[in-house]
Amino acid sequence: MEKQKSLFLSKLEENQDKLYRLCSIYSDNDEDSKDLFQEVLVQIWKSMSSFKGNSSIGTWMFRIALNVCLRFKSKYTKNQNRFIRLDSMTIFNIGSKIVNESNDEKLIALRKCFKKLNDGDKTIVALYLEELTYREISDILGLSENHIAVKIKRIKSKLFNCINEIL
Repeated sequence: MEKQKSLFLSKLEENQDKLYRLCSIYSDNDEDSKDLFQEVLVQIWKSMSSFKGNSSIGTWMFRIALNVCLRFKSKYTKNQNRFIRLDSMTIFNIGSKIVNESNDEKLIALRKCFKKLNDGDKTIVALYLEELTYREISDILGLSENHIAVKIKRIKSKLFNCINEIL
């Protein structure tokens, strides 16, 4: 149990920022991101005893996080029509730099285009931006490396075209 706890804490230390960013893609606000991240951690901890070592533990953690995020998104989408969302200016933290999206036209365009992507494409982009290799992304998603490379190229093209239309 102590070894499992130590492994969990060390791998969480390495991957927590990446996991949180993945959670933030599947949620609309900071509070939901925090709740989703908390749920991801609980599920990873509950599953620690089932880790077989067939992949790296980081890849395994991402797979669990992705499954939790997709379940959250599915539940959220079902309940979305029950609530009225009041949008305000969005401010989010990237590393130690605070970015105010209302001041950056290109960032606003990118976020709009990113929201138009389907969940699968959003996931691929998120993992790619976390600097995971095509092999790691393919292990997480269960797709071939070649398929991931083709998808990334197509997604980049979609985002580029969308941003150019907006700007």
